[in-house]
Amino acid sequence: MSDISSAASLGDCTQPLGPRTPLTEAEVEALVRGICFKTGPPRTLGVELEWLVHDAREPRLPVTPERLEAAYAALRPLPLRSALTVEPGGQLELSSQPAASLTECVNGLRADLDAVRAVLRRVGLALAGSGTDPWHPPRRFLHEPRYDAMETCLDRTGPAGRAMMCSSASVQVCLDAGHEEPGPLGHGRRWRLAHTLGAVLVAAFANSPLLEGVPTGWRSTRQLLWTRIGPGRAGAPVPDAEPRAAWARHVLDAPVMCVRREHGPWEVPDGLTFREWTRTGSPTRADLEYHLSTLFPPVRPRGHLELRMIDAQPGDDGWIVPVAVTAALFDDPEAAESTYRAVKPLAEREMSMPAPHNPLWTDAAREGLADPELREAAVACFTAALEALPRLGAADAVLDAVAAHLDRYVLRGRCPADDQLDLLRGTARAHGKDTPA
Repeated sequence: MSDISSAASLGDCTQPLGPRTPLTEAEVEALVRGICFKTGPPRTLGVELEWLVHDAREPRLPVTPERLEAAYAALRPLPLRSALTVEPGGQLELSSQPAASLTECVNGLRADLDAVRAVLRRVGLALAGSGTDPWHPPRRFLHEPRYDAMETCLDRTGPAGRAMMCSSASVQVCLDAGHEEPGPLGHGRRWRLAHTLGAVLVAAFANSPLLEGVPTGWRSTRQLLWTRIGPGRAGAPVPDAEPRAAWARHVLDAPVMCVRREHGPWEVPDGLTFREWTRTGSPTRADLEYHLSTLFPPVRPRGHLELRMIDAQPGDDGWIVPVAVTAALFDDPEAAESTYRAVKPLAEREMSMPAPHNPLWTDAAREGLADPELREAAVACFTAALEALPRLGAADAVLDAVAAHLDRYVLRGRCPADDQLDLLRGTARAHGKDTPA
């Protein structure tokens, strides 16, 4: 049985590097199998919410680093239940504690968000729920060795890395890995479901059609950015493989982002895989744990399953809908069976390449629910979730929010990104300009 823990604690760059006891390749594989896939009955739920921070009156006005730092200093004394951290571009993140129920998780995060928003209002700032910053170019707020090294590494694949670091935000849902099951795939049932259902979640909650005020042609530009930083960094194994073995191979063959140093800048090797490092150098367990924190697949195993594919959502409580839908579809047995049947027709589009680089995920990010097959699957999944949520003890307000998203978006083949595009077109028409979709 695994407990869901905050991402902020893994690979903490502020901790001493510790004793240098090198690992062998076989030891790395054994550790990855044990660390990343822990099994047991699904009992806990966690959520990590990322938000863009903007001026409350003029969202297009850049917020200076000094103003952001003052705001975060005012937030630090708050007695929050969630962990509050800051992303490289100044995005704010709240990571919940492991919750025994959907209601406990939602209520805890909502209370913390109310407290955070009250402090930000006093300094003229607000939180924006959008998968990418629709107004400003990437600008780094945090200047630490980890992020200096990350920027150097990601710059090798183009500008997408800086945009991902500094201009993106998400709703990340964390679920227990589930029971060990008989058969060659072990407990891979929830792992495989996460990858196929993940494309439906991308499409249904796509909310990042703009970068720097310009439509990109993608409903989820945030998902596009992940694909452009490369399969070694943001890819995943083919989900039909046995999860432990496949993920261990992926970890060993993924490029090392950086080699940490106690003092001075960190080394950023070019093309060195962790497997090669074990053969030519002396990586330690701490190095392995840090390496795991620098891999960003859409479904990341960390003892639990971290679903990373959902864009940040509009409105104060828009984030509740993907959390509720995902929890219902995984943790209610009837809903899970309905979901397997609903996403099964999508499997042929999904299995040709690992997520998020395969055709299914590409179509989900570009088209959203305008894709007929994804729309059909989404309708079935949302319907199953609505039937399951009362069995999970969800409040009426949560049911109403999910039903509203189903009516406003899913049944119409739309997603929140379409609202952003409609607003932009309306603004452009008001100024006598044509704006491409």
